[in-house]
Amino acid sequence: MAKIAVTRWIPDDAVKVLAEAGDVAVSPAGRPLTPAELHEFVAGADAVVGMLHDRLDGAFADAAGPGLKVVANVAVGYDNVDVPALAERGVVVTNTPGVLTDATADLAFGLLLAVTRRLGEGERLLRSRTPWSFHLGFLLGSGLQGKTLGIVGYGQIGRAVAKRAEAFGMEIVHSGRSKRGSVSFEELLARSDVVSLHCPLTPETRHLIDAAALRAMKPGAYLVNTTRGPVVDEAALADALEAGEIAGAALDVFEKEPEVEPRLLGRDDVVLSPHLGSATVETRTAMAVLAARNVAAVLAGQSPLTEVKP
Repeated sequence: MAKIAVTRWIPDDAVKVLAEAGDVAVSPAGRPLTPAELHEFVAGADAVVGMLHDRLDGAFADAAGPGLKVVANVAVGYDNVDVPALAERGVVVTNTPGVLTDATADLAFGLLLAVTRRLGEGERLLRSRTPWSFHLGFLLGSGLQGKTLGIVGYGQIGRAVAKRAEAFGMEIVHSGRSKRGSVSFEELLARSDVVSLHCPLTPETRHLIDAAALRAMKPGAYLVNTTRGPVVDEAALADALEAGEIAGAALDVFEKEPEVEPRLLGRDDVVLSPHLGSATVETRTAMAVLAARNVAAVLAGQSPLTEVKP
């Protein structure tokens, strides 16, 4: 029977799908495995269900052995997977697109509201029991109606964020792989009151938001990142906020996750959340089940539902 290694807890619905396809072993560590632990855990596996914190490369595949047939990454992004190296070894790679679009778009827009309306700052004030009273100048934020949202990466999630922003009366500009209706990255930075990041992490997008990009934004603009942390140079972001070059930032992902640039932690103009983009019961279950169905299909000699091509 096929051996299926799961590198971290997944919902029971997904385990049931996997159990029909082989013997399932779920890592008991309850944390990300070190590379050495990961390689030991997957030895002899026919299939691996991996997480975005796992480095799934040639060395990993060699540790698993020649029987490895499929690696299912429980994420849309696959910057943690060396797809060409696995393809060279005859290993199919899959991801989980589509099922987390709405949850991530909801979270992105929630962060946008939180930073522009100073919700985190207001909550901290109340929890600290700081005396306050209503007046017309108290904790004034920035309204969204008539403002421009710049979306970097106009895929499924980017378009879903645009739909939500339009309902709030915002104007949309976007840049990315899609040329239809898009503007240049430089124009987007110059025009946008809020810049929301939805591009994949690639060598070209690593530190896409650097010191120069932040200087190109409006002084009253906000940055929202719900894609991958290294798209933003966090040290440069901290410098820009300290210098007043932009108004604020909201981050769900981090450059050296789970670490956060220390200078961002104490700032009232920064909203932080711990990678919650897809974190609903329904969405995380759907992601894991899709990964499991991909594994089951490949082990049965069928085509996977969502294959990542090299």
